[in-house]
Amino acid sequence: MEQSIRARIRAGDAEAFGQVFEDHARAVYRHAVRMTGDRTVAEDMVSLTFLEAWRLRARIAPEREDGAESLAPWLLGIAGNVIRNTRRAARRHQKAMAKLPPREVVPDFSGELAGRIADAEELAAAKAALERLRPAEREVFALYVWEGLDHAAVAEALGRPVGTVRSRLSRARARLRELTERELAAARSARAEQPGTPPPGQRAGHRAAETAQRPGSTGQVPGDRTPAVRPTKETIR
Repeated sequence: MEQSIRARIRAGDAEAFGQVFEDHARAVYRHAVRMTGDRTVAEDMVSLTFLEAWRLRARIAPEREDGAESLAPWLLGIAGNVIRNTRRAARRHQKAMAKLPPREVVPDFSGELAGRIADAEELAAAKAALERLRPAEREVFALYVWEGLDHAAVAEALGRPVGTVRSRLSRARARLRELTERELAAARSARAEQPGTPPPGQRAGHRAAETAQRPGSTGQVPGDRTPAVRPTKETIR
């Protein structure tokens, strides 16, 4: 009888584990990007996740209650633990760095780049709202909405009852909607309070009107005048 993938991993089958990596590394990476917001850090999280998964391979459950063979929930659960442990280490590092003399602040140009996107305000509001979710709410939202896991798989990944997953997901959705609307309203209010800054479409029109009203302005481009044609009698002598 052919062994299941879970049984092969528990037995230390390196080839089977390599196949699991190929099947699920991208999903773990996407989850890490969404939880950390940093692609470079996410790459490190993938490596740490699979190292930890190999170390914990003997703890894989024989099978899920619904008979599903996918190891994605197990791996994403490990990824969540790795990310939390990394954040705790980062906080300890930040406390140590805070004791050092302050260094020169490098300007952040992310706002300038985001301004090139038509719906920058909506994107910024949604991103800010997502970051303000509680870690547990953000994690269950990422697993269910972005990774497409069902409630049972999310419960397996987090080691929580399905009922807890459902309630966290409901709270996450409600808070995300509320926080997004609040962030968007604040952004629009701040923009409206900035005096003398007409919308981009109006600025070009204002410049054209100002040019037309200048004394001596003819609307012609300098250096593009056509010489007047002299009368024929004056030319032929």
